[in-house]
Order: sequence, then structure tokens, then C-alpha cells
Amino acid sequence: MAVRMEQQKKKIKLKGFNNLTKSLSFNIYDISYAPSKQSRKEYLEYIDEEYNAERLCGILKEVTNIIGAHIISTSTQDYDPLGASATILISEGVIKQDGMIMHLDKSHVSAHTYPETNERTGISTFRVDIDVSTCGHVSPLNALDYLIPNFDSDIVTLDYKVRGFTRDVHGVKHYLDHHIDSIQDFISDEILEKYRTTDVNFFQDNLFHTRMMLQDIELDNYLFKKESNLSAKHQDKVRMLIEREMLEIYHQTSLLGGDTDED
Repeated sequence: MAVRMEQQKKKIKLKGFNNLTKSLSFNIYDISYAPSKQSRKEYLEYIDEEYNAERLCGILKEVTNIIGAHIISTSTQDYDPLGASATILISEGVIKQDGMIMHLDKSHVSAHTYPETNERTGISTFRVDIDVSTCGHVSPLNALDYLIPNFDSDIVTLDYKVRGFTRDVHGVKHYLDHHIDSIQDFISDEILEKYRTTDVNFFQDNLFHTRMMLQDIELDNYLFKKESNLSAKHQDKVRMLIEREMLEIYHQTSLLGGDTDED
């Protein structure tokens, strides 16, 4: 929060329009356990309905509002058999002149869903890809505290890149118009306390990467169909499968041993 306030205080006096492009791309993963063919079918149907194109568009409209941009147009699509997409073309500012409306810049926000299941393990992984690309002073980072809790985010991977340059009143090029040490600077402490985090940042390239994985695994939160008859041994096995799925995604690798067949 202190970083954001400091960022607002120190604004560069620009020669003209701020044409820096700020792009935030991230994946959100939600893990569930659905062991039977029927439960996997019901899980996919539930996800497809819960995160349909209309809902995604509503989330993106709120993102647009949070970052202080204006909606130019929207586009949505539900897919057969699964998945949905929503895209909104946005602008930082709007000027009316001689009866015409002019947009100061054009940017976009988009979301795409990818539900999938693993028949051998019963683990289902739902992924949402979100891109927020803005020009000018509008910052996509301000929407993170809204977006992360809006999905059941077990793992989050984020990439933030500032492209291009803008000039100040003295003609000096600036490749970044705000202070940032980490994407985590723009995520509340309340959210960060729930996650294990890793940063990989290239400051000279204005490229920032953060990975987040939920620390506490409450098994009941991962059972799509509440299984009251699971033995202690079976519960341990399911917990292990969930932890492995999360670790593989978090470290972007596959652990040795392959899939584990169900008993």
C-alpha cells in the first residue's frame, strides 16, 4: 500500500501522451478431486456453467472499472464442448470534440478458460488465463486484489512487462513510469499470507514474474463431491495427489513416477 501511495506522488511531467504499454498476463489454477466418470462429467459441467462467457465478461468489466479505464466494445464466446472467452477493448480516456468521440488510446482485457480432468488420478484442473494490457497511466496491477479472490486460486502465475518508452518535458526517454520491485507490491498482505511465493525479476528489462501456491490444503475444499466414506488411507492418497498436482504447476515441471492409479 505504501508503494502505491509513493507511486501516485511521483509522476513524471511528460512532453506529450504516455505511450508506455503495460501488460499483465497470468494463469489461475483451481484443483479438484472427482474420481468417478460421472463426477468428472458433473465437475466439467459445473465449471462450464460457473465460469461461462457472460460471467467472465462481468469480471472483466469490474477490472476495467477498478483500473479506471473506459469500455469501447465487448466480445464473448462459449465453446463446444467446453471453455469460454471474453475480451473487452478499453481506453484510458475519452474526448468529445465537434460531435465526435475520440479515444486517447486502445488497450484490452481478456479471459479464457481451460477445464480438464485426469481419468487415472481423479484430479481435475481448471485454468483461467487473463491478460490486461493498458497504455498511458492506467495500471493493470491495481486489479490483482479483486481478481485473485474471484476464482478459487490454488496456484497463480503472473507476468508483468512494460514496453516502449515515453518522454518527459526535457525530452528524456522513460521506460517505466512507476516504482516496482515485485508484483507482490500490488497484492494485499491478507492475500499473500495464504500463499507460498517465488519471484523471478529482470529489472533492467522491466520484466517481473511471480508464482503463488496456496499453503494450507483443507481436503474438504478439494472434493467436488463431498466424500464422507473415504478411509484415512484414501484421504492421505488424495491429499498427496492434490499436493503433487499443485507442486508440478508451481514449479512448472513433472515429478518422477507418472500418474498414480486409483485403488
